[in-house]
Amino acid sequence: MLACIWKVYTKAGKPGWSAFVPIYNIVVLLEIVGKPTWWIILMLIPIVNIFVGISVQHRLSLSFGKDAGFTVGLIFLPFIFFPVLAFSDATYKGAPAN
Repeated sequence: MLACIWKVYTKAGKPGWSAFVPIYNIVVLLEIVGKPTWWIILMLIPIVNIFVGISVQHRLSLSFGKDAGFTVGLIFLPFIFFPVLAFSDATYKGAPAN
């Protein structure tokens, strides 16, 4: 799974090694999806973190040109959909507009 996240980060133009560094990997993910770093605080609040996590996953799929169905796959079957995102021909299109 970490290899897939490494590949997703490198596709987005970020250092792949950052997938291995706790907390910093979330900072990099938030940069990829175009959200401010202070959203880490929201991820520490119970129940709120579920909605923030879903939002981040949705924005990640939009960043690579995928739709809401792919977001559902990232949430419920990440061991299938992260490798698809990492090793398919999906390209990083930039952070989606707010």
